Amino acid sequence: MAPKVLVSDKLSETAVQIFRDRGIDVDFMPEVGKDKEKLQEIIGQYDGLAIRSATKVTAKLLEAADNLKVVGRAGIGVDNVDRDAASKKGVIVMNTPFGNSITTAEHAIAMMFAVARQIPEASASTQAGKWEKSRFMGVELTGKTLGVIGAGNIGSIVCDRARGLRMKVVAYDPFLSQERADKMGVEKVELDELLGRADFITLHVPLTDQTKNILSRENLEKTKKGVRIINCARGGLVDEQALADLIEAGHVGSAGIDVFAEEPATENPLFGLPNVVCTPHLGAATSEAQENVALQVAEQMSDYLLTGAVQNALNMPSVTAEEAKVMGPWIELAGHLGAFIGQMTDEPMQAINILYDGAAAEMNLEALNCAVIAGILKRANPDVNMVSAPVVAQERGIKTSTTKQGKSGAFEGYIKVTVVTAKRERSIAGTVFSDGKPRFIQIKGINIDAEVGRHMLYTTNEDAPGIIGTLGRTLGDNGVNIANFTLGRKEAQGEAIALLYVDEPVRAEAVKALQDTGLFGQVKPLAFDVA
Repeated sequence: MAPKVLVSDKLSETAVQIFRDRGIDVDFMPEVGKDKEKLQEIIGQYDGLAIRSATKVTAKLLEAADNLKVVGRAGIGVDNVDRDAASKKGVIVMNTPFGNSITTAEHAIAMMFAVARQIPEASASTQAGKWEKSRFMGVELTGKTLGVIGAGNIGSIVCDRARGLRMKVVAYDPFLSQERADKMGVEKVELDELLGRADFITLHVPLTDQTKNILSRENLEKTKKGVRIINCARGGLVDEQALADLIEAGHVGSAGIDVFAEEPATENPLFGLPNVVCTPHLGAATSEAQENVALQVAEQMSDYLLTGAVQNALNMPSVTAEEAKVMGPWIELAGHLGAFIGQMTDEPMQAINILYDGAAAEMNLEALNCAVIAGILKRANPDVNMVSAPVVAQERGIKTSTTKQGKSGAFEGYIKVTVVTAKRERSIAGTVFSDGKPRFIQIKGINIDAEVGRHMLYTTNEDAPGIIGTLGRTLGDNGVNIANFTLGRKEAQGEAIALLYVDEPVRAEAVKALQDTGLFGQVKPLAFDVA
């Protein structure tokens, strides 16, 4: 029997035809995505669900999806899909991460022109029968300094287009290497320098704990007087009230905003202000982009349903069904090793070196590499997946190397990951025990045996009496409950490390309290995606 796919949002007829041409039974019902009850009633019939943003794939819907194998999102954002519930259900979630890049970059450039020349206000005034030529005095883009926050896929396209407009481009991105910046023809700077130099600032980063309100009131006040702010990335990156206040005060010259903290945005502090251009999240709204992502998702879903090939999956590695049975725990380990070292590394990475020993060296190393790289990069970009991770690393000038060796120690096999920055090298190794659970077995050259916990705390110190007591007492005083812990050291009175398993994320106050004791070199809360 042919696989059956439901298209519950507005995809192009060409995309629907791809399913038919590939021999898949497809139902095109573009309005059913908005009807939760009807969708839940019929979803059990389908092997695949192709969506845009209107369909909400909730845990409740997935409970009724007894035959569902794959959800394909035409676009990058999957906020409307409960990925955890999908993973537990065994449903693959795919997206199309690169189909909107040029369109979004072009919208940012269009916004720059719009605010520089006050085009929307001038158009409204002229069509109202006025002729206010002297009122709308604009500025040129040529020769101005553009500050780009986030130099990944979309940000790099904006940099290229801006250089074509003869703008000076400075870029801030913690993961942008100097080599990559040189190739892009941009100047790599820290955030404060960018804020102080830029005539225009455009944002191209995902919304994470690190980037939320990156243009806070404090940072906006550091900008040049008359600066123009563009946000076509994600709502929540800019303090909207602070931006409105600074526009009214005359410090910020104008703003072009396509995304908002709350959407649909029916009211906002920026609405009605002069020199502010607002659009309803149109970054990906071109016919070319919509067609591209629709065709991509149809091809990807067809490939998976017919051959088992996986592309752009957010919750599954790109491996065959046969490989997955053996490699599943090792892929999980690779992701955890990457996540550990990614959370520990704050400066730009130059290289990722991965060593495979023994049994691990005989597996699909490409998939394991992708899992490691994705784990490392997820801290900065939660949208990265195992397919896009190598591309993102390459864009940032991060070199990846792989080494294989025969069994060399007590373990049947292990993986060791080393990240190289301009300041240091940092390494971690792990293995999979016979119970199928990943373990950390070495950190910074110190042997350790630690399972992976959802919430952990990593500390370093000089080995001395009383350290563990101080650690437990200080955390206890700050309301942190320690479920378990693992210790390691190179030698007596030498460097020592501790990995603590805690019930909840460790708050900044507790971290500071430990640092204030003067006994700990590093204190780093860690989080891992574990069942």
